[in-house]
Amino acid sequence: MKIAVCHNLVAARPRRGEIHDRIAEQGAEHAAAAVTAALGTAGHLPVSVPLGANPAEFFRQVEALRPQAIFNLCEGLGGDSHLELHAAALLELTGLPVTGSPPLCLGLTQDKLRTKELLLANRLATPRHQVARYGTAPPAVVSLSYPLIVKPRSEDASQGITDASVVDDLAALQTQVDYLHRTYRQDALIEEFIAGREINAAVFGNGDAAVILPLAEIRFDPALPRPIVCFDGKWREDSPAYRGTVPVCPAELAEDEAAAVRAAALKAFQVMGCRDYARVDIRLRDGIPYILEVNANPDVSPEAGLARSAKAFGLDYPALIGGIVEAARRRTEKLHAA
Repeated sequence: MKIAVCHNLVAARPRRGEIHDRIAEQGAEHAAAAVTAALGTAGHLPVSVPLGANPAEFFRQVEALRPQAIFNLCEGLGGDSHLELHAAALLELTGLPVTGSPPLCLGLTQDKLRTKELLLANRLATPRHQVARYGTAPPAVVSLSYPLIVKPRSEDASQGITDASVVDDLAALQTQVDYLHRTYRQDALIEEFIAGREINAAVFGNGDAAVILPLAEIRFDPALPRPIVCFDGKWREDSPAYRGTVPVCPAELAEDEAAAVRAAALKAFQVMGCRDYARVDIRLRDGIPYILEVNANPDVSPEAGLARSAKAFGLDYPALIGGIVEAARRRTEKLHAA
């Protein structure tokens, strides 16, 4: 099968945020190379199609290739991560099987506030929160319990998250909100910090065939200033945060805890409208899984969490990538047959 492997090129600088946020964008190119190799190993004919600054030219290249399916790894356009859903929408217009979640889901899950509202409406636990609106002064008082964590409302890949994101008093909170307003030019989401075990739940497949892959736990070195997956901990391999943020899969959980995490992750996957694969990040405290984020377009690199959980499930990397394509093909055929 001829498959277009679509991914965004790294912009000279991001539209918002810090210049080092480009490191996360570079991950899309790395994932595309790995996916292309895996599809070739599985007997497909993959062709890399990069999305640069000209989406019309990109679409022409995809159409000229005449692929039978599209593997979508686009995480934005021209350094703007908020355009991620638009790249997916462009690919959906081909009518071909396109891997991953649909545009609406990608837009909703990138918006952490909307995600929390939908989770709460469906009786899924998520940390208590409030929002500091962009263009307004940092809050003079909060109705939440410290410590708190302050995040950009609509960014992925731990962008804007550092040790300073966890705050213990109003002065530190105001400083962090002001930083996010100035640097990321968007609302700041303020959440109660859940002190508990950090669990990643990868979901694979669709409908009744969707499964929760073996759960993973992020174990934090006690020497770290804060037990969080900050930007350095996710992307900078030479940093103490990266070395002190260790994934363990399968996670060692009591069966009742594991069952609660799996149930919450699967329901979140369904509520948000995810497709084919996703990752749900959870803090487990007193047996309650608090959903931190639903990542509808997680990293699919061989060394990332999705592949790690798939390996523990018995799927090697080419089988995982081929399985994602097959999931997209089956649901597209089902839709066309309806």
